[in-house]
Amino acid sequence: MRRPEGKATGVRFGHTELPEDQEAALRRAVRLAWLTIAFLVTAVVLVYLVMGSSQAMKTAWAEDMLSFIPPISFLVAIRATRRRPSPKHPYGYHRSVGVGHLVAATALLVMGAILVFDSASGLLAGEHPPVGLMEVGGHVVWSGWLMIGAMAYTLVPPVLLGRAKMPLAKKLHDRVLYADADMNKADWMTAAAAMLGVLGIGVGLWWADSVAALFVSGSILHDGVRNIRVAVAALMDARAETFDGAEPHPLVDELDGRLGRLDWVAEARSRVRDQGHVFHVESFVVPVEGYAPRLADLIEAREMAISIDWKIDDMIVVPVEELPAKMLPQVDDEPAADHDADR
Repeated sequence: MRRPEGKATGVRFGHTELPEDQEAALRRAVRLAWLTIAFLVTAVVLVYLVMGSSQAMKTAWAEDMLSFIPPISFLVAIRATRRRPSPKHPYGYHRSVGVGHLVAATALLVMGAILVFDSASGLLAGEHPPVGLMEVGGHVVWSGWLMIGAMAYTLVPPVLLGRAKMPLAKKLHDRVLYADADMNKADWMTAAAAMLGVLGIGVGLWWADSVAALFVSGSILHDGVRNIRVAVAALMDARAETFDGAEPHPLVDELDGRLGRLDWVAEARSRVRDQGHVFHVESFVVPVEGYAPRLADLIEAREMAISIDWKIDDMIVVPVEELPAKMLPQVDDEPAADHDADR
């Protein structure tokens, strides 16, 4: 079946064939994930060797360790989504993306909370982390310069990787990749904060190290809270939203508009839930008065809807006498529904 982004190429997410643009994006995303893992291996080893007793450096090292989770989750989820639907999993394995997103978000949340507590405890206790001297190549140098050099190494590559991944996350509608890109883009703050913390120790500001660590750990905790909110909402069959969870996905309104313009359709509304990469769609259509839709009409409606976007693939079209209000709540109905539930 022809897609607007390009013809199907045989590369699949489960039973969903990818258009050419998405296939190329997927291949590049996988390469970037492996490149990220390779970079992180060098980064965590380097930071571990020079971090000493600096709280900011320890927190930056922990953040680099956590950064392994999103790319690994992405690679595992992509592998899982290639599996075809089975009797046990008739909807396929696209939910593995949501599971991977939840795993990464939970790790960020837990580690962020631990690091915030640890950093705040050190600050309140008035800990004075020593940064001594080290002999390198026959020369005695302040260890802080080695720490700053290590942070400088970890400063730029994550930013470049994050900027490269972000458009791919949008094209593939992949929230694990988005979480990974979002963390990468923010990593420069981690490195910069750690560098300032070490410099603060060097000029006698003992508290600068703990403040820098607290800033970094607070950023990790914030990322965890934000990502876990989006991940849980998706797994609870919330309405389909954009890849970053910022707003309802525009495909929903476009789908209803296209169905409503069919000659035999008077009204159309859809329930759309995010399965991971693709959407599960239930479209309810009210035929014009006096017209009984034929099987050919329903097939035509479904094929037209699927042709809109590759993500609309798992879809059913249900002719009804009137739109089922309980199954298609309006936005204005949500507070009332919540109120009823509270009672």
